[in-house]
Amino acid sequence: MDPIYIDYLNRLDVEAIALDDGEILAAIESSLAAQGRGETVIEPRVHLQPGVSEGHFNVLRGAMAGQVDAAGVKVVGDFVGNYRLGLPSELAILMLFDPATGVPRAMLDASGITDMRTGAVTAIGAKHLARRGSRILAHIGARGTAYWNVRLLSRLFDFDEIRVHSRRPESRDAFAARLERDLGRPIIVTGDWESCVRDANIVVEASRLSAPAPLLRTEWIKPGALVIPYGTMSAVELSLTDVMSKIVVDDWGQCRTGQFGALRAHVEAGRLSDANLHAELGQIVAGLRSGRESEAETNLFWHRGLSLSDIALGHAMLEKGRRLGIGQRLRFA
Repeated sequence: MDPIYIDYLNRLDVEAIALDDGEILAAIESSLAAQGRGETVIEPRVHLQPGVSEGHFNVLRGAMAGQVDAAGVKVVGDFVGNYRLGLPSELAILMLFDPATGVPRAMLDASGITDMRTGAVTAIGAKHLARRGSRILAHIGARGTAYWNVRLLSRLFDFDEIRVHSRRPESRDAFAARLERDLGRPIIVTGDWESCVRDANIVVEASRLSAPAPLLRTEWIKPGALVIPYGTMSAVELSLTDVMSKIVVDDWGQCRTGQFGALRAHVEAGRLSDANLHAELGQIVAGLRSGRESEAETNLFWHRGLSLSDIALGHAMLEKGRRLGIGQRLRFA
């Protein structure tokens, strides 16, 4: 047997590769279109709860063909108390394999990938489901994915206001300071959910709750807005789906099953089902289903995270890393 080598990118490598906003959005939009055309395989995520702390692991699995020819598995921890130890709440590893032989191809630090691809899916969802002239963005939560939500949404929309809120003042202040530095514009920090959300055209709910709690009130949602909730624990009221013109998800297979998710209670109560689900985002990106069709629509996009996004972004990083001579080659067999 010939030697088998795998490509390895650690966190420093990922930072040095420095995919720009356009590269990130292009990789994710292409993967969503492939999913919409049925050119991918995706399995619902599974969870591992060690039982020794307030946290769990998510295991995401999928495969793509065509421009990105790879199968992948990502394992990402979701440990909400890690800030007390000076650690990110989400740390992840992505493994890529040859889908024809099972031969390992690469291993990447996927913590940054998780943040980038989540922000890209949020932004692409808004591209297709929000009003084109959206002027006010409200963002709840300041975790790692939050930065990329706001950064990539700002690339696609000319906001007059960007408001942010999170539970801990030190967290929301640091988040706003980073955004102001990188985006070159003022960020409004709010002390409560309502002042952040009211009258916003796009509302992103990325809170970090330890248990479900209806902190985002349906009455605060402006008609014509887009709401994007994706917290592990639900922070929305059951009535939220009642005011929506279109409900879109990233993958119905993993949204309708499982233990966690922002609209888990809505699925279990029958408020979100095959009957009133408008589409998966990939179907809209591929041109098979409609996105926003009028200014009057009030829409909702729920995404739980796609292994396909991780695979696509990991592939893009490897390709750019090879061009730049960044990364390591490890002997596997």
